[in-house]
Amino acid sequence: MLNTAIENSGLSLDRIRAALAKQGVRVSVTTLSYWRRGRSQPERATSLRAVHLLEELLGLRHTSLTALLGPPRPRGRWVAQGPAPDGLRLEQVWPGQAELVEVFAELDAPPAGQLERQSIHDAYYVDASRRGHLLRMRQVVRATVDGVTRHVVVHKSDEGVQICPEITSVRHARLGRVRRRPLSGLLVAELLLDRPLALGDSTVLEYEVHIPDTGPTTDYGRFFPAPVREYVLQVHFDPAAVPVQCERFDRAPGTEVDRHREPLWIGASASAHVLTADQQPGQVGIRWQWE
Repeated sequence: MLNTAIENSGLSLDRIRAALAKQGVRVSVTTLSYWRRGRSQPERATSLRAVHLLEELLGLRHTSLTALLGPPRPRGRWVAQGPAPDGLRLEQVWPGQAELVEVFAELDAPPAGQLERQSIHDAYYVDASRRGHLLRMRQVVRATVDGVTRHVVVHKSDEGVQICPEITSVRHARLGRVRRRPLSGLLVAELLLDRPLALGDSTVLEYEVHIPDTGPTTDYGRFFPAPVREYVLQVHFDPAAVPVQCERFDRAPGTEVDRHREPLWIGASASAHVLTADQQPGQVGIRWQWE
């Protein structure tokens, strides 16, 4: 509908951008193009206000565009490694990311399934400004073939943010080639293992991800393209900014509807966590509400 409305209006994306800016809402031409082609959807508060203004600007009925929006996608880290024997294809993990396929080809990414992830531990940190700013990640992986020397990881900023996350503080490996696509906030990086792994060998990978400022954060989730034996997610809040409510959510592969929700207790440490055993392909995460 948005593409048709823009075509009928005769307005260029740059003129639309300028009109929105006059109303105090700044949206890039690239973001407008992504919305128009369905490559991303508006989710942040400022983006939703832009959609309401677009309805007025394009002469559409109120809520005609917002009614088409699905539920927000979980924010946070995601990993995609191509098709695996017991997992999902790349496009099933993150639909519409054609450039991700291109970057994987550029890096000659190893076939999925060479490293079986035994456990993953994500620690996500939210500061006093209610902004998710840091992810500490730890994986235990086991080689399913001989001669595994690297692991490719993917991170992406929130919709509309044209700044890439950055990987720092790598342990038990070193950072190899890095490819950035700032217009979509995409980062793809190699982790070069400390030593080649033979069949059955295991290793531990640890690193930090510094997350671009996108304003107040309300959730963190991970997409699983393949099964993982154990997943632990901890969200740490600054004691000066603790949410009033917190819950776990799970989603089936390829869906944006929760199949399970469960209230979580925020303890005296100002943190909440989830633990899953034998995590299957899909999503799991934590969302919260500010007062």
